[in-house]
Amino acid sequence: MKTHNKWLTAPLAAGLAAALLSGCGTEQGGSGDSGNGIRVGMSDEIVATDPAAGYDPGSWLLFNNVFQSLLAFPKGGSEPEPEAAHKCGFSSGSTVYSCTLRDGLTFSNGNKLTSEDVKFSFERALKIADPSGPAPLLATIKSIETPDEKTVVFRLKVPDATFPSKIASGAGSIVDHREYPADALRTDGKATGSGPYKLDSFSATEATFSANPGYKGTARPQNDAVTLKLYGGDRSALSKAFTDGDIDVAYRGLSAEDIATLETSETTDDKGIEVVQGSSAEVQHLVFNMKDPVAGKLGVRQAIAHLVDREALVEGVYKSTATPLYSIVPAGIAGHNTAFYDTYGSPDKAKAKKALRAAGITDKVKLTLWSTPSRYGPSTDQELKAIAEQLNASGLFDADVRSVAYDQYEKDIAAGKYGVYVKGWVPDYPDADNFTTPFFGEGNVLGNHYENATITGSLLPKTAAAPDRAATADEYGKLQDLVAEQLPLLPLWQGKQYAVTRQDVTGLEWTLDASTVFRFWEIRKG
Repeated sequence: MKTHNKWLTAPLAAGLAAALLSGCGTEQGGSGDSGNGIRVGMSDEIVATDPAAGYDPGSWLLFNNVFQSLLAFPKGGSEPEPEAAHKCGFSSGSTVYSCTLRDGLTFSNGNKLTSEDVKFSFERALKIADPSGPAPLLATIKSIETPDEKTVVFRLKVPDATFPSKIASGAGSIVDHREYPADALRTDGKATGSGPYKLDSFSATEATFSANPGYKGTARPQNDAVTLKLYGGDRSALSKAFTDGDIDVAYRGLSAEDIATLETSETTDDKGIEVVQGSSAEVQHLVFNMKDPVAGKLGVRQAIAHLVDREALVEGVYKSTATPLYSIVPAGIAGHNTAFYDTYGSPDKAKAKKALRAAGITDKVKLTLWSTPSRYGPSTDQELKAIAEQLNASGLFDADVRSVAYDQYEKDIAAGKYGVYVKGWVPDYPDADNFTTPFFGEGNVLGNHYENATITGSLLPKTAAAPDRAATADEYGKLQDLVAEQLPLLPLWQGKQYAVTRQDVTGLEWTLDASTVFRFWEIRKG
């Protein structure tokens, strides 16, 4: 698993709410009205149209709508269900996984989809191993067999009960073996899949999709076309497009201030504007370098854990568009507990002081909190400054904040230059494994030099081998309690998902859940 932080977004301009509420721009319609076609705008780019290369929010949005996977996450659910497959299941413990395909599957070009295409798609992603691709999610695959046109058998290197969730994600996209090279990426900007939509055109600023008449699966499209406008981080352009009526939905780019203003405004309904809120498993952590001369001391980390006021952060900085997080597995994901609240409780200066004194620390702790200005959202610098103020208000710390560009930020973390820094994460699949193995398994993505033999040698292997995910609660509970005790990181908050839309657009509530799948087919206009 690599550091990819798929949830990263560019925020919508702070002037959006003011422009909407003051009546700027048109309220309905706009240029390019397309019947029941939906016009969606977002601030992300689509980095890749080839599933072997993309591992970013924009690319996976395309994959989830254009390509089929053997399994898919149902709306509002976290257990994958058959999609291109008619049925799937484990045998030989959790080391052999077999799927039988639906009857009559075809790609959008009319070619038949068989087990050969499934095998080709997975082996291709692993062979290409693009640095920006999903190959790490498929690393447990040892071999793939296709005894007939409708049967696929995956043999895994180790027990991996999360394999169904991994292949239900964008990493499981099935491509036509006649259209894609086996050992190189497709470079023509086209996509040939068997999903509910076809990609009709693609550029840096716009992608157009139409319903795929040959699709056979579980989705039931509520529209015949989607135009996806891409604003490449240009927040003012996204804002203007919505206020001018050029798009029906503004997604992935909403600032906390805009959302809070729109949700509480009495005039929002009058202008035909609706803020749709959904659940999310986005999380943010304060990470501690365990080899740092200051943050590497348990007493310092315990003092910080006793002082950080998450309620104040989510209310003051994020305007309640996030919720306090008290463990490494977010709420709504099976296995979640509240280990950090159970261990440290509410902010308590006396307990923080006691932790420092027990570690032999009597002077103020001089500390720098490291941030990066855009990668983890627009309010990250403000959030880190608020945490520094909380620490300093106790009289126990002399903390400041430094913010650097993301490329330099990652290099410095890898070099061990930072003692305390921030990391954000959104899951590839909604399972506790994706919030634990990447952080605490071998070669963890945090870069904080934390290792625990109990976690890597016992708890993670046990959870990986359990097909019944509900049966992993005890192991995940022990893991979360252990992390809370040793404090390699401090969970801060769990996000929410939002979209702003016109009131004649419905179904968005089914696109905003913990699976992070934005389902074009659920959206209806008129």
